[in-house]
Amino acid sequence: MSAVMDRGAAVAAAFERYRNEPGALLCILHAIQDSLGYIPAEVVPDIAAELNLSRAEVHGVISFYHDFRTQPGGRHTVQICRAEACQAVGARELEAHAKTALGVDYHATCSDGSITLVPVYCLGNCACGPSVRIDNEVYGRVSSARFDSLMAELKAGAE
Repeated sequence: MSAVMDRGAAVAAAFERYRNEPGALLCILHAIQDSLGYIPAEVVPDIAAELNLSRAEVHGVISFYHDFRTQPGGRHTVQICRAEACQAVGARELEAHAKTALGVDYHATCSDGSITLVPVYCLGNCACGPSVRIDNEVYGRVSSARFDSLMAELKAGAE
């Protein structure tokens, strides 16, 4: 995520850059989320009006794609693969451990705002499951102990 900017400026910049592009809605949504870290509900009517869409259409796109957030996320995003290949080698146990270790369920953020936990349905690392992505880095063969180590490194890097 880039530096957080004013909500109005983020929306205006997204409109300016993408309003005339094919598929403008997705481009605008990504630009807003890149700027703000999420897509606030308050901007949905503005996006709909700008693109001559209904608010339901805009909301439908936001809710369909799992990468869009409607609430601020943590400083880091931890994704755990839930695809069959990862489940076959322990992903369910890993996700239970992660939820307990972080004290949150999926789509929630730790109370200190450090980590948002998110399920994904394939990280493309099937031969090395269970897999986890922390921000933009994928890790394979993640055990509970390795998960704890990765989280400790993540938190140490934030201090």
